[in-house]
Amino acid sequence: MTSRHGRIRQQPASSSSRLWLMTLLGVFVVCGLNACGTIPRKYVSQAEPGVTLTMLASHPDAYRGKVVILGGVVIGHQQGGDRIWLRVKNRPLDVDYVPHVPASPEGPEAGHYWVKILSKELPKGYQSWSRVTVVGQVSYEAPVLQEHAGDPEPVLTALYLRGWGSGWGGYGLREDTWEDTRDARYIMSTPMKGVKPQ
Repeated sequence: MTSRHGRIRQQPASSSSRLWLMTLLGVFVVCGLNACGTIPRKYVSQAEPGVTLTMLASHPDAYRGKVVILGGVVIGHQQGGDRIWLRVKNRPLDVDYVPHVPASPEGPEAGHYWVKILSKELPKGYQSWSRVTVVGQVSYEAPVLQEHAGDPEPVLTALYLRGWGSGWGGYGLREDTWEDTRDARYIMSTPMKGVKPQ
């Protein structure tokens, strides 16, 4: 509004608009700290930046014991004692750690890897995940669950999993997450040899 002298009068902000502004600011702060990313920031800061499946397979000793982030599609699983071993077909990650179909189905990033997790902790809906983002510690044990010829496939001890929904085209809104609350150094077991994944 203008006064008779042509100046704009400022009206004090109402308490409801201040509350709305503070709420919006709070949401931005929380999102920036952790909650709105694909994976929690603490894992991004722990992980070796830019590691790909090709790098893991080419130089396994350089990454043993380190935390990495990979993407993929669960194509099989195997029970091994109290652990379940997921066989994952690799999918490259975008900048937001979302897995996507590779440019070439037979390129260097088209390989497989294993993810081990306690059976009782795996989300029940994991078999309906169309894609998964995996944060894991590269295992010291040899991947012995394979019977096919070729190079050994890397094994990750799961620290955090984000399963992407099974909606239209596999890109639905439904998501599951799992996080290991124990120290990954104590999750040691060797899977059964000579058993084919399902």
